[in-house]
Amino acid sequence: MHGSEDQEFLALERELSVFLRRARASSGEMARALHPELEPAAYGLLVRLEAAGRQRATELAAYFGVGKATMSRQLRALELLGLVAREPDPADGRAFLVGLTDEGRDRFLRVRGARREQYMRKLADWDRGEVAELARLLRQLNSGEE
Repeated sequence: MHGSEDQEFLALERELSVFLRRARASSGEMARALHPELEPAAYGLLVRLEAAGRQRATELAAYFGVGKATMSRQLRALELLGLVAREPDPADGRAFLVGLTDEGRDRFLRVRGARREQYMRKLADWDRGEVAELARLLRQLNSGEE
């Protein structure tokens, strides 16, 4: 593809770059609001654990496309902050499941509520169908990454 055929993809790259930069900054703010010592990347782990429930570290690593060592380090940090806890996997006593603690869930839900309010303010002029379509398209884009 050359010339004008590339314009749609160049526009997509430009807009995604801005979106991702802003999303990283926002995740940093959300992480700090949740706990001052929380790394921005760890916020996404809490999102996943709240949505999917307890999981093995290997499942989380696969979901996010990171190595086991990276995931172990991030989970250890969350555990030290009291936001997640490990417990033996009933299906395999050698493995552990990681889940949110009550404190982790309470903090996460408070911060997520604040984030949702930000989205609602920013998209107040959008039709609900447009918001749903954006979510659908982002889900479609994300599913292509798995």
